[in-house]
Amino acid sequence: MPLNGYTIVFDLDGTLVDTAPDLVRALNVCMQGVGVDPISTNDVRSLVGQGARTLIERAFAFGNITPDTEDVDARLVHFLKDYSSNIAEVSAVFDGAIESMNALKGAGARLSICTNKPEMLTHKLLDAFALKPHFDAIVCPENVSAKKPNAEHVLAAITPHSPDKALMVGDSIADLGSARAAGIPAILMSHGYSIPPASELGADIVLDHFSDLNDAIYTLLNVQP
Repeated sequence: MPLNGYTIVFDLDGTLVDTAPDLVRALNVCMQGVGVDPISTNDVRSLVGQGARTLIERAFAFGNITPDTEDVDARLVHFLKDYSSNIAEVSAVFDGAIESMNALKGAGARLSICTNKPEMLTHKLLDAFALKPHFDAIVCPENVSAKKPNAEHVLAAITPHSPDKALMVGDSIADLGSARAAGIPAILMSHGYSIPPASELGADIVLDHFSDLNDAIYTLLNVQP
Protein backbone atom coordinates (compact mmCIF):
# COMPACT_ATOMS: atom_id res chain seq x y z
CA MET A 1 0.00 0.00 0.00
CA PRO A 2 1.58 3.29 -1.12
CA LEU A 3 0.83 5.29 2.05
CA ASN A 4 1.77 2.62 4.56
CA GLY A 5 3.85 4.33 7.28
CA TYR A 6 2.50 7.81 6.46
CA THR A 7 0.29 10.00 8.67
CA ILE A 8 -2.20 12.52 7.30
CA VAL A 9 -3.20 15.01 10.00
CA PHE A 10 -6.56 16.78 9.67
CA ASP A 11 -7.90 19.86 11.36
CA LEU A 12 -11.61 19.60 12.21
CA ASP A 13 -13.64 22.84 12.13
CA GLY A 14 -13.58 24.45 8.70
CA THR A 15 -11.54 21.60 7.25
CA LEU A 16 -13.58 18.42 7.61
CA VAL A 17 -16.82 19.82 9.03
CA ASP A 18 -18.57 23.13 8.36
CA THR A 19 -19.42 23.92 11.98
CA ALA A 20 -19.94 27.67 11.56
CA PRO A 21 -23.78 27.57 11.48
CA ASP A 22 -24.05 25.83 14.87
CA LEU A 23 -21.21 27.87 16.35
CA VAL A 24 -22.82 31.18 15.40
CA ARG A 25 -26.20 30.16 16.77
CA ALA A 26 -24.72 29.14 20.14
CA LEU A 27 -22.45 32.18 20.22
CA ASN A 28 -25.30 34.61 19.66
CA VAL A 29 -27.38 32.91 22.36
CA CYS A 30 -24.58 33.15 24.93
CA MET A 31 -23.73 36.78 24.06
CA GLN A 32 -27.27 38.10 24.50
CA GLY A 33 -27.50 40.95 26.97
CA VAL A 34 -23.82 41.96 26.93
CA GLY A 35 -24.03 44.63 24.23
CA VAL A 36 -22.75 42.59 21.30
CA ASP A 37 -24.94 42.71 18.20
CA PRO A 38 -25.82 39.36 16.59
CA ILE A 39 -22.85 37.95 14.70
CA SER A 40 -23.42 36.58 11.19
CA THR A 41 -22.26 33.18 9.99
CA ASN A 42 -19.76 34.85 7.66
CA ASP A 43 -18.35 36.92 10.52
CA VAL A 44 -18.05 33.98 12.91
CA ARG A 45 -15.87 32.16 10.38
CA SER A 46 -13.16 34.74 11.09
CA LEU A 47 -13.44 34.26 14.87
CA VAL A 48 -12.96 30.50 15.17
CA GLY A 49 -9.75 28.47 15.15
CA GLN A 50 -8.17 28.97 18.58
CA GLY A 51 -10.68 27.24 20.82
CA ALA A 52 -13.90 28.17 22.62
CA ARG A 53 -12.45 30.67 25.09
CA THR A 54 -10.72 32.62 22.33
CA LEU A 55 -13.99 32.57 20.37
CA ILE A 56 -15.76 34.28 23.27
CA GLU A 57 -12.96 36.83 23.68
CA ARG A 58 -13.07 37.59 19.95
CA ALA A 59 -16.85 37.99 20.10
CA PHE A 60 -16.46 40.64 22.80
CA ALA A 61 -13.79 42.35 20.69
CA PHE A 62 -16.10 42.16 17.67
CA GLY A 63 -18.54 44.27 19.70
CA ASN A 64 -15.77 46.64 20.83
CA ILE A 65 -16.18 45.49 24.43
CA THR A 66 -13.31 44.78 26.80
CA PRO A 67 -14.58 42.14 29.25
CA ASP A 68 -13.08 41.10 32.55
CA THR A 69 -12.17 37.49 33.24
CA GLU A 70 -15.46 36.80 35.02
CA ASP A 71 -17.46 38.01 32.00
CA VAL A 72 -15.56 35.67 29.69
CA ASP A 73 -15.88 32.77 32.13
CA ALA A 74 -19.65 33.22 32.42
CA ARG A 75 -20.21 33.47 28.66
CA LEU A 76 -17.93 30.49 28.06
CA VAL A 77 -19.96 28.26 30.39
CA HIS A 78 -23.17 29.36 28.68
CA PHE A 79 -21.71 28.80 25.22
CA LEU A 80 -20.33 25.34 25.97
CA LYS A 81 -23.63 24.18 27.46
CA ASP A 82 -25.72 25.38 24.53
CA TYR A 83 -23.30 24.33 21.79
CA SER A 84 -22.73 20.90 23.31
CA SER A 85 -26.47 20.25 23.37
CA ASN A 86 -26.94 21.28 19.73
CA ILE A 87 -23.55 20.57 18.17
CA ALA A 88 -24.70 19.10 14.87
CA GLU A 89 -28.07 20.67 14.18
CA VAL A 90 -27.06 22.32 10.91
CA SER A 91 -23.33 21.59 10.65
CA ALA A 92 -22.25 19.28 7.83
CA VAL A 93 -19.25 17.28 6.69
CA PHE A 94 -17.72 18.95 3.64
CA ASP A 95 -18.55 17.27 0.35
CA GLY A 96 -16.01 14.64 -0.62
CA ALA A 97 -14.25 14.48 2.76
CA ILE A 98 -15.40 10.99 3.69
CA GLU A 99 -14.60 9.59 0.25
CA SER A 100 -11.12 11.11 0.43
CA MET A 101 -10.44 9.68 3.88
CA ASN A 102 -11.69 6.24 2.85
CA ALA A 103 -9.29 6.23 -0.10
CA LEU A 104 -6.37 7.35 2.08
CA LYS A 105 -7.09 4.63 4.63
CA GLY A 106 -7.37 2.12 1.82
CA ALA A 107 -3.91 3.17 0.65
CA GLY A 108 -2.50 2.42 4.11
CA ALA A 109 -2.36 5.93 5.59
CA ARG A 110 -2.75 6.58 9.29
CA LEU A 111 -5.25 9.44 9.80
CA SER A 112 -5.37 11.71 12.83
CA ILE A 113 -7.22 14.78 14.09
CA CYS A 114 -5.32 17.80 15.44
CA THR A 115 -7.82 20.39 16.65
CA ASN A 116 -8.00 23.37 18.99
CA LYS A 117 -11.61 22.44 19.76
CA PRO A 118 -12.12 21.31 23.39
CA GLU A 119 -11.91 17.55 23.80
CA MET A 120 -15.49 17.04 24.94
CA LEU A 121 -16.87 18.98 21.97
CA THR A 122 -14.52 17.28 19.53
CA HIS A 123 -15.68 13.82 20.50
CA LYS A 124 -19.35 14.84 20.46
CA LEU A 125 -18.98 16.29 16.97
CA LEU A 126 -17.12 13.27 15.62
CA ASP A 127 -19.72 10.95 17.16
CA ALA A 128 -22.56 12.98 15.66
CA PHE A 129 -21.22 12.37 12.16
CA ALA A 130 -19.85 8.85 12.84
CA LEU A 131 -16.35 10.03 11.92
CA LYS A 132 -14.33 8.46 14.75
CA PRO A 133 -13.66 5.13 12.98
CA HIS A 134 -11.68 7.01 10.33
CA PHE A 135 -9.03 8.17 12.81
CA ASP A 136 -6.17 6.44 14.57
CA ALA A 137 -5.55 9.42 16.88
CA ILE A 138 -7.57 12.42 18.05
CA VAL A 139 -5.42 15.11 19.69
CA CYS A 140 -7.15 18.04 21.41
CA PRO A 141 -5.70 20.95 23.41
CA GLU A 142 -6.20 19.05 26.67
CA ASN A 143 -3.86 16.32 25.41
CA VAL A 144 -0.80 18.55 24.93
CA SER A 145 0.94 21.36 26.80
CA ALA A 146 0.81 23.73 23.79
CA LYS A 147 -1.88 23.79 21.11
CA LYS A 148 -1.65 24.84 17.46
CA PRO A 149 0.24 26.71 16.07
CA ASN A 150 2.81 25.07 18.36
CA ALA A 151 4.63 22.13 16.78
CA GLU A 152 3.96 19.93 19.83
CA HIS A 153 0.29 19.61 18.96
CA VAL A 154 0.74 18.34 15.41
CA LEU A 155 3.73 16.17 16.38
CA ALA A 156 1.55 14.43 18.96
CA ALA A 157 -0.94 13.68 16.18
CA ILE A 158 1.85 12.19 14.04
CA THR A 159 3.32 9.93 16.75
CA PRO A 160 4.41 7.12 16.43
CA HIS A 161 5.23 7.92 12.81
CA SER A 162 8.04 10.24 11.74
CA PRO A 163 7.40 13.86 10.69
CA ASP A 164 9.22 13.15 7.43
CA LYS A 165 6.31 10.87 6.53
CA ALA A 166 3.48 13.22 7.50
CA LEU A 167 1.34 16.01 6.09
CA MET A 168 -1.15 18.52 7.53
CA VAL A 169 -4.56 19.31 6.01
CA GLY A 170 -6.19 22.39 7.49
CA ASP A 171 -7.79 25.73 6.70
CA SER A 172 -6.11 28.37 8.87
CA ILE A 173 -2.90 30.12 9.86
CA ALA A 174 -2.84 28.00 13.04
CA ASP A 175 -2.79 24.82 10.94
CA LEU A 176 -0.12 26.17 8.62
CA GLY A 177 1.94 27.47 11.54
CA SER A 178 1.90 24.13 13.33
CA ALA A 179 2.88 22.32 10.14
CA ARG A 180 5.76 24.70 9.47
CA ALA A 181 6.95 24.42 13.08
CA ALA A 182 6.88 20.63 12.82
CA GLY A 183 8.63 20.65 9.46
CA ILE A 184 5.86 18.96 7.47
CA PRO A 185 4.02 19.98 4.27
CA ALA A 186 0.66 21.70 4.56
CA ILE A 187 -2.43 21.73 2.38
CA LEU A 188 -5.11 24.31 3.16
CA MET A 189 -8.75 24.06 2.12
CA SER A 190 -10.19 27.30 0.78
CA HIS A 191 -13.68 26.53 2.12
CA GLY A 192 -12.54 27.10 5.71
CA TYR A 193 -12.54 29.95 8.18
CA SER A 194 -9.31 31.78 7.50
CA ILE A 195 -9.08 35.56 7.45
CA PRO A 196 -7.06 36.41 5.33
CA PRO A 197 -8.02 33.78 2.74
CA ALA A 198 -6.11 30.50 2.69
CA SER A 199 -4.72 31.41 -0.72
CA GLU A 200 -2.74 34.25 0.88
CA LEU A 201 -1.13 32.28 3.73
CA GLY A 202 1.67 30.56 1.84
CA ALA A 203 0.63 26.90 2.10
CA ASP A 204 2.26 24.33 -0.15
CA ILE A 205 -1.07 23.75 -1.89
CA VAL A 206 -4.51 25.36 -1.52
CA LEU A 207 -7.54 23.36 -2.65
CA ASP A 208 -11.19 24.18 -3.23
CA HIS A 209 -12.53 20.63 -2.98
CA PHE A 210 -11.70 17.28 -1.43
CA SER A 211 -11.86 15.63 -4.84
CA ASP A 212 -8.38 17.08 -5.47
CA LEU A 213 -6.91 16.28 -2.06
CA ASN A 214 -5.50 12.81 -2.53
CA ASP A 215 -3.61 13.67 -5.71
CA ALA A 216 -2.14 16.68 -3.90
CA ILE A 217 -1.07 14.49 -0.98
CA TYR A 218 0.71 12.02 -3.25
CA THR A 219 2.45 14.91 -5.00
CA LEU A 220 3.70 16.58 -1.81
CA LEU A 221 4.82 13.29 -0.26
CA ASN A 222 6.47 12.26 -3.54
CA VAL A 223 4.67 8.93 -3.47
CA GLN A 224 3.27 7.07 -6.46
CA PRO A 225 -0.42 6.07 -6.04
